[in-house]
Amino acid sequence: MLTSQKAAKIIKGNTIKFFNDLPVQHLLLDSRKIVAPASSLFFALKGERHNGHHFLEELYAKGVRQFVIEQEQPPSNSSRVLGRENWPTLLPEANILEVENSISALQTLAAHHRSQFNIPVIGITGSNGKTIVKEWLSQLLSPDETVVKSPKSYNSQVGVPLSVWQTNDNHTIGIFEAGISRPGEMERLEKVIRPTIGIFTNIGTAHDEGFGSKVEKIREKLKLFKNSEALIYCKDDEELHKEIVAFQKITGIKTVKWSKNDDSDFKIADFGFRISDLKSTINNPKSEIDFPFHDDASIENAIHCIALLLYLNIDLKDTITRMQNLTAVAMRLELKEGINNCSIIDDTYNNDLAGLRLALDFLAQQNQHPGKTLILSDVLQSGLKEKELYADIGDLLKEKKVNKLIGIGEVISRNKDIVSHITTIFYKDTESFLKKFNKDDFTNQSILVKGARVFEFEKITSLLEQKVHGTVLEINLDALAHNLNFFRSALNPGTKIMVMVKAFSYGSGSYEIANLLQYEVVETLAVAYTDEGVALREKGITMPIMVMNPTPQTYKKILDYSLEPEIYSLNILKSFIYFIDKKDIQADFKDSLNIHIKLDTGMHRLGFDKTDIDELIQMLKSNSSIKVVSIFSHLAGADQHKHDGFTKTQIKKFKTLTSRIEKGIGYIAVKHILNSAGILRFPEAQMDMVRLGIGLYGVQPLYQLPSNSPESEKRGIGETESGKTKRFTDSPIHPFTDSGGFRGAVRGDWPELENVGTLKTVISQIRHIKKGETIGYLSNQRQGSRTRRADRNMAIATIAAGYSDGYDRRFGNGKGKVMINGSYAPVMGDVCMDMCMVDITGFKAQEGDEVILFGKGLPITDLADSIGTIPYEILTNVSERVKRVYFRE
Repeated sequence: MLTSQKAAKIIKGNTIKFFNDLPVQHLLLDSRKIVAPASSLFFALKGERHNGHHFLEELYAKGVRQFVIEQEQPPSNSSRVLGRENWPTLLPEANILEVENSISALQTLAAHHRSQFNIPVIGITGSNGKTIVKEWLSQLLSPDETVVKSPKSYNSQVGVPLSVWQTNDNHTIGIFEAGISRPGEMERLEKVIRPTIGIFTNIGTAHDEGFGSKVEKIREKLKLFKNSEALIYCKDDEELHKEIVAFQKITGIKTVKWSKNDDSDFKIADFGFRISDLKSTINNPKSEIDFPFHDDASIENAIHCIALLLYLNIDLKDTITRMQNLTAVAMRLELKEGINNCSIIDDTYNNDLAGLRLALDFLAQQNQHPGKTLILSDVLQSGLKEKELYADIGDLLKEKKVNKLIGIGEVISRNKDIVSHITTIFYKDTESFLKKFNKDDFTNQSILVKGARVFEFEKITSLLEQKVHGTVLEINLDALAHNLNFFRSALNPGTKIMVMVKAFSYGSGSYEIANLLQYEVVETLAVAYTDEGVALREKGITMPIMVMNPTPQTYKKILDYSLEPEIYSLNILKSFIYFIDKKDIQADFKDSLNIHIKLDTGMHRLGFDKTDIDELIQMLKSNSSIKVVSIFSHLAGADQHKHDGFTKTQIKKFKTLTSRIEKGIGYIAVKHILNSAGILRFPEAQMDMVRLGIGLYGVQPLYQLPSNSPESEKRGIGETESGKTKRFTDSPIHPFTDSGGFRGAVRGDWPELENVGTLKTVISQIRHIKKGETIGYLSNQRQGSRTRRADRNMAIATIAAGYSDGYDRRFGNGKGKVMINGSYAPVMGDVCMDMCMVDITGFKAQEGDEVILFGKGLPITDLADSIGTIPYEILTNVSERVKRVYFRE
C-alpha cells in the first residue's frame, strides 16, 4: 500500500512537516470534491486562474491531512501573508511535502503507479474523435477484458494522471486519451500513460495557436508513442503520413494504416497479415456490417476501432458482430426540467466508478430541491472486488448527501446494505422498475439517473422528464465556466467579480446559471427586479445579490430575503430610509443593511449626479444602520474605440465622486465601473470589482472593427501576408492595455470565448414544390420577393420554431438562415408563430433531423447583424416556453 512516506520518496518532496504515515488512496485537486479525506493526498496546483494553496486550511478543517505544496506560497484567502515556516502551526497534524511544481509531482506519482502494472495500454491522441474512440473501444473490448479508461474527456496534464491512477490489479487493459496545447506537454504524458499500442485519430486545427506549424503539432503528438509497439492511423493526410513514416524509421514502431482513397474501403498492413479488400469481405452475406452510424466522423472513428480489434487478433466475424452492436456515446451530462417540480440529471449509457463520482459532484451542487435521489444501475468495469466497490459507493453517497437510492441490477441489489442512513429501493432490472413506476413518488427532487448502457435507462429518463416540444435551448455549463475563467485571467489579484444574471440570465435561465456561479465562487450576482432575487434565494442561492430596480413595494421582500438594493436617486434612498424607520427594521437586524450606490457619470440613465453628492453623504451619515457595500457606475461606450475619450472621462469622474463619498461617510466601499468590454480594454480601471455580463455567455463584447481598417491596423490586427487573420498575440502590444490591441477586435478572432447557448429545433415536414408556387403567407407580399415564390423546383423543410419561440419575424424572406447537417438553409417566406420554412434544395436531410437556429457554426452575432439588432436582443427574446437543457461535457 502506498503511504505518505513512500509518496514523498517517489515525488522527491521536501518534508516540511510529518505527523503520521497515512495511506494514499485518492489524489485530490479540488477542495469541493472530497470523498475520503483521511486517505486523500491534496496537490495544491497554481495557475493563472486558481491557486490551491488558498484552500489548505479549509481542507484541513474537512479532515484532509496530506498536502503537496509548491515553494513559498501564501496560506489562505485571509489577509495574512505567511511563509512556509508557518504551515506546521496552521496544519498541526498534517503531512506537508514541498515540491518545485505540483503538477509535475502529480504526474510523477501517477507514472510510478502506472509502472506497477504490466498490462496492454492503448494511448489515443489526435485533434478530434479521441473520446469517442476510447468509449467505443471500451464497449468493444469489455466482453473479454476488464477495462480502465479516462473518465469523460480527461486528457490534460492533470486529467491523464487522475485517469491512470484508477488502475488496479483486476484491470486487464487500459485505454487513455491524451491532448496537448503546446510543445513539451506530450513527453510528460507519455511517461504517465506508457502506451503499448497507439491510435492517432487525425490532425486538425484545434490548438493551432500553441504550435508553429501543423508539422510541429504532429511531431509533438507522436511523442506519445515513442516506446509503443504499434500505431494505428489513417494515411490519407499526406503530412501526417509523411511524419509517421519518418517516426517509424527512428523508433521501429509497427504501423497499422488504413485509407479511404485506395481501391478498397479499408486496408491494414505492416503487422504480419494483410487484408487487401475488406469491402468485398464485408459484402459477403455471412459477414455483413450494418454499422449503426453513417456520418464521416463516426466511420473514421469506427475504422480505428476495427483496426485495433484485428491487431489484437479478435476474429473478423466477432469484430463485425461487436461493431454492429455499438451504441452512441453520451458525451455529456444533461440537466433537464422534470415532472412534479423535479430536476433530472441525465448521465445514462455509461456507469463506471470515476464517472459516478463526477456525476455525484454535479448532483451535490443542486440545491433547488430539498431532496437528492440517485437511480443507479450495477457499476461495471471497476476492477474492484464487489464488496469493496459498493462500500466505496456507500461512502460517496454519504459524502454527497444523497437522500434516496434506487438501485437497479442483480449485483447492486445483493449489496443493498451499502447504505443504512438513507431510503433505499432495489429492483432486479429496469423492466421491474418501470412496472412499478409511480410519478407521485418523484416530487420536488434533484434526480441523478446513472446507468450502464445495457440497462436502457433512457426509458426511465423518458418517464421523468417534463415533455417538451421540438425546440430547446441547450446551455453548455463547461463553456460558461470557461468564459468566466477567461475574464478572471484578465483581472489583477484580488479583483472581485459581480455577474449579471438579470433578464433570465440573458435568456439562459436563472437558477441554473446562478448555481454554477455560486459553485465557481463568484462574489456577487445582480438581478434587475426583486422577484428575480427572491426566486434565486428560494432555489438555494446564498451569495450576495444586488437588485438593480428596487421599488418601495418590494422593500420588505428585499430585506426578508437578504437582498441588496441598488440606490440610484435621492428619492429612492429617502423612501428606503422611510420604510426601515417606519417598520423599525433596525431592531430585527444585527448587521447593517447593505446597499449599492449607483452614480451617473455620463450615460444619463440612472444614478446620482454630482449635485446630489452632498445630500447623499448627509443622509448616509444620518442612518448608521445602512452600509454602502459598493459604489458603481456604467460605461456608455467601452466597446468602441471611437468613444475611448468619453470612457476615460467617465472613469475620471467616477473616481472623483467616489472619493468624495468615501471621505464623507468615513469608510471605504467596493468600487466598480467596468463591464465585459471594459474588463478587456481598460484594465487600469478594474478597481475593487468588475461586472461581467454578455461576455460570460460567449458573445463578443467588443465592437467589430473591419479587417484592414485604419483603426484595426493601429491595433496590430488585420491580414497577414498569407491572408490569415492576425490575432492579438501577433501584436507586440499587450492585449489588456488601452494603448493598443484588444481581444476580439475582428470577427472570428476570439479564440478564448466559447459558445454557451445553442437554439435547436427539428424538421417537422419536407415537401417538394414546383417553380412559381408560393411559400407561406401571401398577405403584404412585396412584388418580386423571390423568397415568397419558388423561382425553381425546390425542397422546403418546415421547422418547429417561430416568433413565439423567440425566432424573430425579421428573419423571414431570406434574411435569416439555419444550419442543417452542416449546411446553411435560408428562411423562405414569413416566420410564422410556431414554425417557419427553409430552403433545403440539394441537402441531405430528412424529417426529424436537427436544426441549429444559432450556436457553434452559426454565431449569434451574425444573426443579429442580419436583422440590424444586437446579440442581447436575440438571446433575451428566446421564449421561456422553449425548454432549457443544461449540460456538462
